[in-house]
Amino acid sequence: MTSQTTERSSWAVGYAGIASVLLMVAGVFHFMVGLVGIIEDEFFVVTQEWVFEFDVTTWGWIHLLLGVVLFCSGILITTGNLLGRTIGIIVAAISMVANFLWLPYYPIWSAAIIALCVGIIWALSLHGRDIATPPA
Repeated sequence: MTSQTTERSSWAVGYAGIASVLLMVAGVFHFMVGLVGIIEDEFFVVTQEWVFEFDVTTWGWIHLLLGVVLFCSGILITTGNLLGRTIGIIVAAISMVANFLWLPYYPIWSAAIIALCVGIIWALSLHGRDIATPPA
């Protein structure tokens, strides 16, 4: 039996590090959109009737809470925490769904955040383990 040693990929660590920063940035974006939705709910204008209609203030609270969780998971990922990576992937997926439902309010912004979350999920699921591996 031979034992396999895996080398730590600097690219993988870089991708996971970028994913943690992107999670924190996405968290700040969600938080800011949430504040706008709570404080000035007249800012967002619905252009069409959609199946999932919520009050803008409700969406504000959803985005605010999602932003806090995204930011905190980004901080956990920088420490190499497995729980942080797991939460990061789950919350990024939830963020994608929330932004899909948010499309009638701010379509270009929602599409940008969905794309950002796809990159986060890719980096954390493919390369997230390498950030926790000590350098050889």
